[in-house]
Amino acid sequence: MVQFCVRRDSVLSAGEAWRRLTLWERHADVVPLTRVFVVTGARTGGEGTVFVARTGVGRVGFDDRMEVVVWRPPLGERSGFCRLVKRGIFVTGWAEIEVGSGVGGGSRVVWREELRVRGVPRIFDSLVGWVARRVFGRAVRLLLVRP
Repeated sequence: MVQFCVRRDSVLSAGEAWRRLTLWERHADVVPLTRVFVVTGARTGGEGTVFVARTGVGRVGFDDRMEVVVWRPPLGERSGFCRLVKRGIFVTGWAEIEVGSGVGGGSRVVWREELRVRGVPRIFDSLVGWVARRVFGRAVRLLLVRP
């Protein structure tokens, strides 16, 4: 099991950063070889929303099925918080997205994740963590800069 955390500051308001990070289909634009489909619930989240990130080429790939179990958008001075539970066959764990006020009217994003890739021996956890931090760090950065 791998745990990691990505932090990013943005000039965007907390509300706009939250919107960009939680429009699940947008993640397909910034994660290579991935498509995202909302299965149940609203496109913009809410508890009980289930979506699938399909990563692969053609028929070779895997589904990362996720469910939103906590949904608290930012409101006034209160930070937004979303918790996803990964219920895939290949990838399990959870992710938390926290979006709060930052410097000068901007926002601060904290993305925490714990993931397990089934079939990958624990000896490779440090490599999986290194790759995950880079992939998710890049994804968060791109989601925040692309309108």
